[in-house]
Amino acid sequence: MIERYYNIINELDGSVFLFGARQTGKSTFLEQQFKDAVFFDLLDSETKRRLSRNPELLFSMLQDKEEGSIVVIDEIPEVPELLNEVHRLIQKKHLRFVLCGSSARKLKRKGYNTLGGRAYPCYFYPFVSAELPDFDLDRALLYGMLPPHYLSKRPKNLLAAYIDVYLREEIKEEALVRNIDAFQRFLEVAAITDSEIVNYTNIASDCGVSAKAVKEYFNILEDTLLGYLIPAYTKVVKRKVSQAPKFYYFDVGVYNYLMHRTTLAPGSAEYGHCFEHFVVQELVAYVGYTHNENKLSYWHTYSGKEIDVVIGDALIGIEIKSTEEIQKRHLSNFKDFKDEYPQSRCIAVSRDKFNRNIEGVECIYILDFLKMLWEGKFF
Repeated sequence: MIERYYNIINELDGSVFLFGARQTGKSTFLEQQFKDAVFFDLLDSETKRRLSRNPELLFSMLQDKEEGSIVVIDEIPEVPELLNEVHRLIQKKHLRFVLCGSSARKLKRKGYNTLGGRAYPCYFYPFVSAELPDFDLDRALLYGMLPPHYLSKRPKNLLAAYIDVYLREEIKEEALVRNIDAFQRFLEVAAITDSEIVNYTNIASDCGVSAKAVKEYFNILEDTLLGYLIPAYTKVVKRKVSQAPKFYYFDVGVYNYLMHRTTLAPGSAEYGHCFEHFVVQELVAYVGYTHNENKLSYWHTYSGKEIDVVIGDALIGIEIKSTEEIQKRHLSNFKDFKDEYPQSRCIAVSRDKFNRNIEGVECIYILDFLKMLWEGKFF
């Protein structure tokens, strides 16, 4: 059994919404963390049927529970009418709830009770490197870190099913978009622009829809936790910088599948792209699990100088290079960055196993970097 990094019990003061993309392992995690809790699985047909027909049944079943008791409701968006009863039980019986789902979009879109701040949102992610004793970097870069895919002997088949059923059919069933063909095209164009600065007009032209529709498509991917936008760092002193965000799919394996990529050769541009995506994916999970106030951004000047990740208020600048031998030329962007933000800690992450300092830049081997990250040694 793989122990997940996130320890939600330690921070469970009241009630929480636990959101995460499908197959990140939320249900298994909740069963491990809350062995003594009352558990409702709304993917169970009978449970869903009875509670859908009579939401008040939840209150009847739980009203005699001891104050402070924990109740887990898995896949709460399946029967969102239960939230009124959850609200009553929190207020009148002082029970604590863990409400799990793939996203809050369905709840927000139809105006369901989101408990008025009585349950705070937290997020669950695919595997992270710190959870895997025999972590295989190249496997992660190609197949991603969703538990079924990373652990499977046939991850290609599982990825195909995941894309077809989840990214397409579920979004279609929820009627999130009117033109599903354009949205399917958008998924592939979004993959092409993964880790690139978003240009809504160009993407709209490629998809045959308006720029407004493309912005809504990106919102759908964010709300369903299938991707995230990393904003530009815009606090500048001297240089003009980009303002548009960068987009990343939530898992590098999903990105590879949409790119029809079945192999990755070290040293290739594709390998470097996936290497960057994976490091960003780990950083996003770390910030999410630790509720760190230092948010992620990137820095890009109009003259083309770029730092892949900026932590907080230029606390740290990180360049991500897949090379096996870091040289001074790989660090040239740091010159302008350090001139702009001299207080910043500068780090280059690569596959170079010889850690060293080059002109004020800490060059750190990827596996050492990941270990240090999850031990909280950076921020």
